Amino acid sequence: MYKLFVKLFRITIWTVVSLISLFLVAGIMFVNFSPQFGKEPSAEEKAQFEKTGHFEDGKFQNLIPTSMDMDFWKAIKLFPKFFKNNPSTRPDFEIPVVKVDSLELVKAQEPARLVWFGHSAFLLQMDGKNILLDPMFGEVPAPHPLLGKKRFSKELPIEVEKLPEIDLVIFSHDHYDHLDYESVQKLKGKTKKFFVPLGVGSHLSHWGVAEEKIQELDWWQEISYENLLLAFTPSRHFSGRGMTNRFSTLWGSWVIKGSQENIYFSGDSGYGPHFNEIGKKYGPFNFAMLECGQYNENWKEIHMMPEETAQAGVDLGAKIIMPIHWGAFSLAMHSWTDPVERVLVKAEQLQIPVFIPKIGEYIEIKEEMSITEQWWIKP
Repeated sequence: MYKLFVKLFRITIWTVVSLISLFLVAGIMFVNFSPQFGKEPSAEEKAQFEKTGHFEDGKFQNLIPTSMDMDFWKAIKLFPKFFKNNPSTRPDFEIPVVKVDSLELVKAQEPARLVWFGHSAFLLQMDGKNILLDPMFGEVPAPHPLLGKKRFSKELPIEVEKLPEIDLVIFSHDHYDHLDYESVQKLKGKTKKFFVPLGVGSHLSHWGVAEEKIQELDWWQEISYENLLLAFTPSRHFSGRGMTNRFSTLWGSWVIKGSQENIYFSGDSGYGPHFNEIGKKYGPFNFAMLECGQYNENWKEIHMMPEETAQAGVDLGAKIIMPIHWGAFSLAMHSWTDPVERVLVKAEQLQIPVFIPKIGEYIEIKEEMSITEQWWIKP
């Protein structure tokens, strides 16, 4: 009996060790060979980054001290909450998605207009150009569908294949909810140019985007594209698509100025003095798309709270603000409507207009833009 017990014990231990080893090998192979993780900048590129003044010890730095550390016991307490099934983090009804006609998109348009795809993804039509901002069109913001939660809506306003030819794709940083491998695969053949932060070009070229299509920019760097002025401006955030490459590429925000409109796109950012600096240098703005979602007091240095979003709009000199980084995915523990509810209250106090369109609805940049329907409230 004793010998049988020992034999069964050894078999059990061997099986457990084998399974753990198998999972480890599979995980290592997935990280090393899955294209979704992208590719880090080369040593030569990193040597060039050293000249920027905000790249030290192999990492990009924020303009002001920004802690990414969290107390160990606080992290332990948060862990089960993050994975707890909280119904309020997702809508319990079908949120409205306005379908976009591909034929309508090719018509000449003035003034500028946008189409929101949820979260931070937009199609901007300005001065005869089709511009995509952080076009994350995937179902899950993760390197694998099993590693993330699905998009709220079942469909996009328009399928990527039906979009017109794209003049510019602009990325703010390389996180999965902004830079999506599958979306890039669908866009690379129909896009003339990609404008990205320093280092992000490594991902795109690794994914088959022709190098002559890729233009990397540093903070405060400007570029003219035909009749448009684009400026890559700072944000307070971080980057990285793997476990060990945080801060390896730059992150930031964008100013897009056409013949009539001046637009600001925040990307992801904690609150900081950079909003005021950008407003002084490039403002005022007709319309500012500002991060407002996926926040928590424990990481407020890299994701603004809604009240700070409203204040950032004031700092920028924005005439109208739109909360973004919500309405598509649940990446934090707050309720899915918390961003709009709180930003509306603070914006009213600060007397700055807020516009909140439906996903897919045409957003025409005008002097007066008002909310016509509180579509986020369950019918």
